[in-house]
Amino acid sequence: MDKQQLLTQMDGAVKIFSDDITTIRTGRVSPALIENLEVLVYSGAQKLRLLELGSISVEGGRNLVFQPWDKTIIGEIKNGIMQSGQGFNPIVDNDKIRIAMPAPTTEQRENFVKLLYKKLEAAKNIIRDIRGKLRYELQDKLRSKDLSEDQFKIEEESLQKTTDDYIAKVEEMGKRKETEIRET
Repeated sequence: MDKQQLLTQMDGAVKIFSDDITTIRTGRVSPALIENLEVLVYSGAQKLRLLELGSISVEGGRNLVFQPWDKTIIGEIKNGIMQSGQGFNPIVDNDKIRIAMPAPTTEQRENFVKLLYKKLEAAKNIIRDIRGKLRYELQDKLRSKDLSEDQFKIEEESLQKTTDDYIAKVEEMGKRKETEIRET
């Protein structure tokens, strides 16, 4: 078993989970809520993420301000934000787009927590799948006598410990995110 390959794959799974949960809304306003929204610009010729089109900042604790680098497409960006399905109501203010972010209701927070746990379970399944593939490789080596029984047990225990560590890591990230969601 290649330990570095295992760590790289599991780090990748954790990174995907980390990136994925930044899109879940919490009580706090963050540029991450909109930075990956894709909008059609330049008369529908290109689909770009907001972070590729301008800068995003937080203003007054409850507002996101998007300032496009190319002012000629501000209307297309506004329409793209409105059509994103996220329920945002952007307002053009001179050369900026303002998005008011009201505090989520208790019901919305509960839905966000449910979404978080679906994403958490998916991340844990990815980590377990990585373990399963590498365990299968170990079993093949055992069958072909490239690995002794003792070495197989040692490698299998190491693989399980690494898996448990990474699952604990994503669970901890999930707990922190849940705390952020439930804060008022």
